[in-house]
Amino acid sequence: VQAKEDDHKVTNIGAVIDVTSRTGKEEITAMEIAVQSFNNKLNNHGLSLYVQSHGKDPMLAAAAAEKLIKENNVTVIIGLETWELAAPVAEIGTRARVPVLSFTAPSITLPLSALRWPFLAQMANNDSEEMTCIAAIIRSYGWKKVIAIYEDETYGGDSGKLAVLIEALQDIGSEIEHTLVLPPISSLSNTKEVMQEELMKLLSLESRVFVVLKASSVMTIHLFEEAKNMGFMGRDSAWIITDKITTYLDSFNTSIISSMAGVLGIKTYYTENSSEYESFYGQFKQVFRKKYEDEDNFEPGIYALKAYDAIQIITEAMEGMINTNISSKQLSEKILSSNFTGLSGEIQFERGMLSHNPTLRIVNVVGKKYKELDFWLPSFGFSRSLVNEETEHDGIGFSKNIGYVGNKSADFTGTVIWPDDSKLVPKGWEMPTNKKPMIIGVPARTAFEKFVKVDDGKHPGQKKYDGFCIELFYEVLTVLDYDLIYQFDPHNGTYDELVHKVYNKTYDAAVGDITILANRTTFVDFTQPYAATGLSMIVPVKPESSEWMFLKPFTAKMWLVTGSLLIYTMFIVWFLEHQSNPNFRGPWNNQIGTALWFTFSSIFFAHSEKIYSNLTRVVVVVWLFVALILTSSYTASLTSMLTVQQLEPNVTDIGSLKRSNVKIGCDGDSFVRTYLEDVLKFKSYNIENVSSEYNYEGEFKSNHIAAAFLELPYGKVFLNRYCKKFTTTAPTYIFGGLGFIFQKGSPIARDFSRAILKLSEDGTLMSLEQKWFAPSTECSANVTEERNTNSLSINSFLGLFLISGATSTVCLLLFLAYSLKRYWHHELENNAGNLSLVDEGVLIKAMRVAKYIYNGKVCVQGEVSAAPRAPDIYEWSSPTWDYDRSSSHISMENLEVKSQAETEIGIQLQVHN
Repeated sequence: VQAKEDDHKVTNIGAVIDVTSRTGKEEITAMEIAVQSFNNKLNNHGLSLYVQSHGKDPMLAAAAAEKLIKENNVTVIIGLETWELAAPVAEIGTRARVPVLSFTAPSITLPLSALRWPFLAQMANNDSEEMTCIAAIIRSYGWKKVIAIYEDETYGGDSGKLAVLIEALQDIGSEIEHTLVLPPISSLSNTKEVMQEELMKLLSLESRVFVVLKASSVMTIHLFEEAKNMGFMGRDSAWIITDKITTYLDSFNTSIISSMAGVLGIKTYYTENSSEYESFYGQFKQVFRKKYEDEDNFEPGIYALKAYDAIQIITEAMEGMINTNISSKQLSEKILSSNFTGLSGEIQFERGMLSHNPTLRIVNVVGKKYKELDFWLPSFGFSRSLVNEETEHDGIGFSKNIGYVGNKSADFTGTVIWPDDSKLVPKGWEMPTNKKPMIIGVPARTAFEKFVKVDDGKHPGQKKYDGFCIELFYEVLTVLDYDLIYQFDPHNGTYDELVHKVYNKTYDAAVGDITILANRTTFVDFTQPYAATGLSMIVPVKPESSEWMFLKPFTAKMWLVTGSLLIYTMFIVWFLEHQSNPNFRGPWNNQIGTALWFTFSSIFFAHSEKIYSNLTRVVVVVWLFVALILTSSYTASLTSMLTVQQLEPNVTDIGSLKRSNVKIGCDGDSFVRTYLEDVLKFKSYNIENVSSEYNYEGEFKSNHIAAAFLELPYGKVFLNRYCKKFTTTAPTYIFGGLGFIFQKGSPIARDFSRAILKLSEDGTLMSLEQKWFAPSTECSANVTEERNTNSLSINSFLGLFLISGATSTVCLLLFLAYSLKRYWHHELENNAGNLSLVDEGVLIKAMRVAKYIYNGKVCVQGEVSAAPRAPDIYEWSSPTWDYDRSSSHISMENLEVKSQAETEIGIQLQVHN
């Protein structure tokens, strides 16, 4: 495209592109439209466009740039769709001080690139956002391993895309299993044969998730045609292509697109609703159809929009300086300071490249075309729609040309039609077939056959598999939503060797009683544990005997509280009865003895003393109820202890085993022996391997071992058989549980985990445990018996003790209140006007009150006052209380009372005189 002949000032623009490719044709058309539009607007200034082809060779691109600078005297160079083409041209532009606008940028932002190439403006971003989007798709479907494919550059390398993808996958816990590097298409003479050889390398791999990072359009066509022919486009496979390859879809014919059916692609999003785009779209279709009639598709792609925007960047940089001469440095600075919204998006540079990451669109190849699915927004994730476009920046992180985003999601939720026209999400893994079933290793040498048992079948070479783990495996298969074609293979070796066989892909998986350990998870993937596990110590037991067995029904605290309550009740009974009941009077030793005898004998309901006071009867009734409960509980607990055999272990801790230097037993095929040596520090020569559960009893009987260390599930099975002879002691060392194992990244492991959880929730797993691990007849008869009957504690009787103590205390307070009332009433009646009593001190008054409460009578100085009568027996006690009262007994009581009264009068008169 040349400027008009009458233009006084002409600016020459050079373009280095691939003129033979569909992308190059779009770029040429878009640039011609932009240049023509500019030339039509101005009369005295025109643009001339000169095009050179780079042939996809960096050396040719550099030569084309030098030719444009020297021969055509271009002011700016634009184009260059890949970084390996842009880098040498940028070097030439820097030396010649000619600005270069490339349509690409390196996958990894190079340090100090703005200083190295000050005349370079990159109309793109690095690949970090695109690779993050791809990793997010992989995370959404739970794929753990992927295969990366890219076409090697002419001079080697991948422009850093692989490194960016590896980092993005590491962030989500996935990895690249294999990298397939295809030779440059220009170096191949027989592309089909070479492609078949390269794809054959993938047949031995398990992963079926393919990410095509970079490939030319011709290489892309051959890749997918041969992949489809070799079965890599099946319903278990997933293919993801990058933005560069997605742009080819617009130029591929229907037959090529049909070979890519089910592929997911990443595409740079641009708005098609603006008036500028609609105007450009109409012109582009008209010009492109006219120039390239052999093309099937006449719609512009992202590179056409970038080419149009590149011309606009140049023209805007030249505005205001049409009539002045500007230097290349000034033009470069004006280009890098551009700030407008073009057809491809927002144009604003920072450190030599676009300052914002573009919005991406996920597309799905369906049939002979592709459909657009979710959006990917930088720093936000997936979104189903974009609304309210052209709104201003809202301060949250949305660009002005993107707008508000609705239905955001961390996971990709678009409806995808996968390869083989399947709507089911691919496993991303090579699923077993009849020709290639899943080979599952099964432990053939197990110490406990209830878990796994391998026997010879009816026919030679045939094996029969049984046990809890095998039956659980069959139950899992019924839960899976697909048929799993498998083949068992017996493994004669240790469990660590079995894990290693899965790791080196001898086996696809292993089913059995395999313990989940941290070091094993480095090599294989475990399912959800179906049984808890730990390390328990099994030791023989001996009958428990003790000369103090009679004290065991109650705890020490229980005995202490019971004794305290008994003494407190004894005091209350004595206090309430000693005034009116002659059985509780007399010398102190007699009173204490009577009170103790009464309280103790009441425990066995053998007391014979009469009770006069109704308050005492209330206390005694509650106490008798307490005594009844305590004696009954004591009798029942002691009977249980004497009749149920009490067993205690011979060895109680691991330290005693080490100190005594005795031998211990374990399963030599498991990890337990290593654990005993490395963690618990047992000496190797003291550890004996026991090959079968039936050998442990004999080893114990012969005193060959003093203890056996078994994993928790095995210990339960062993004790279910020998519950009367052995027990477990010492702390249990917890491990990760028992589970099945699969190769790293296998999606079948995740399916098995979900199935095991479902079986656990619906009770199937418990039913299997009850079926296989039911206790023996001898042990099941004693299921309800506790091996060690616990002593009764105060917690069981606390309420009863509180009721008894509270009742006694209330009765005591009522008695004191009644006695004080009678005392003050007597003082007011009989001692009015007695000044000597008024002048008494507080201590003497207190002593008088205490003596009254104790004796029931009042003594004054110099005389015996007419004491108020003792509490009326018929008022405080029941008149129907049945007891014998002989006349001699009454006479003796009267005599005793009289003698005591005379003695007290005599003492007081002497003190008075």
